[in-house]
Amino acid sequence: MSNERIRPLFTDLYALPRGKYVPRSVADGGKIGFCRAVYGVPLDRDIVPAPGAGFFEGLPDMDLMLDGDYRDSWQAGTLIALGDLHANGEPFGLCGRSLLKRSVAEWQAHGYTPKVGIELEAYVFEQDEDGVWKPYATPGAFVYGTGPANDPYGLMDLLWETAMTCGLLVESINGEYDSGQFELTLQFGDAVEAVDNVFLFRTMAKEVAASLGLILTFMPKPIPERGGSGLHVNFSLVDKNGGNAIAPEGELSDVATACVAGLMEHHEALCGWLANTMNSYDRLQPASMAGYWANWADDHRMVTLRSSTGSAKSARLEHRTADCAGNPYIQVAAVLQAAKLGLENGYKAPAAEKEDAIENVSTDRHAPASLVRAMDAVEKDTALGKAIGELLTDNLLFMKRDEVDRLSDKSQDEVRDYYLPFI
Repeated sequence: MSNERIRPLFTDLYALPRGKYVPRSVADGGKIGFCRAVYGVPLDRDIVPAPGAGFFEGLPDMDLMLDGDYRDSWQAGTLIALGDLHANGEPFGLCGRSLLKRSVAEWQAHGYTPKVGIELEAYVFEQDEDGVWKPYATPGAFVYGTGPANDPYGLMDLLWETAMTCGLLVESINGEYDSGQFELTLQFGDAVEAVDNVFLFRTMAKEVAASLGLILTFMPKPIPERGGSGLHVNFSLVDKNGGNAIAPEGELSDVATACVAGLMEHHEALCGWLANTMNSYDRLQPASMAGYWANWADDHRMVTLRSSTGSAKSARLEHRTADCAGNPYIQVAAVLQAAKLGLENGYKAPAAEKEDAIENVSTDRHAPASLVRAMDAVEKDTALGKAIGELLTDNLLFMKRDEVDRLSDKSQDEVRDYYLPFI
């Protein structure tokens, strides 16, 4: 219908769904203009002179170049359009989706096509009679729980139904370790398509929860005394013959071992790309099921990089450091780029973790202690920064150091409240 409403969307460093509502006649033109300054806007709506944001150049435009097809939406009478950001007629260096497409193409030049599956973890909050946000009341909840004891409002049922209606293919939904916490896993697929689905699912989930008067938050550690929430990047590599190249003979292949080497080599800087809020470093701690240590092993949930080699068809590598407070296109691209550097530079993979990684661990390398130190690691790791992109690296460093300045004198609760409505 010519009067359909189109919602063009892209996501920024904070995974906010930036967009507009426009008539289909406008969207059919193929591009929608936005101000580049959104890449210099912290969550408290200031504008800062971040690299690429055009602060001193008159706050110029960038164009979202639409894919040309529209997706079903969870909003009545609305279709969704995705695309890539361009500036001055070229792909914009701050566009995470363009970065992911480039990362896939670079892997394909080596003869492999990445396939990706994403696991999301989130908490639900509800308001008390005084309007204060408190954790979802689920006294009968338990890990791998399903049904009303875990979800008395039926939010997960509604998310499942809505996702399937919109073509966002869910693999599983269940209660996570802590009360009011959920794991939401989407199906494996081509990297860009899989992350498109994650971006839209995340947006849909928060908006559907809001329609019930709830906050579904992907914040890494919203409740200090409870477990953290992560984003697990699962990936495999399809070779030119269509086979899974991770473990075709039941053990990690040479290319998979090179990926392990790259991800371990760049561990500290990767933390800055994958976990880049102040709150992230409340989650990234030892003796947790987050990706703290620079280690890996097969079928071991206490390490950063968990390999799965039991089936040649479904073999994969699972990176466990990321959280959902960042741009998923950038996060997946960063993992693929670090893995690719292992292949290109011939890094040597460390031995697999033999210890429990709770009380004993075989490495002394670990995640930075804070967002400040994570950004120092990003700045120091010039090889990874160059592979991801110099403009994006400079923007990340500027924005996150500015974020630290804004929050460094805040309490843990104040930091939580800064992020909660958005992430």
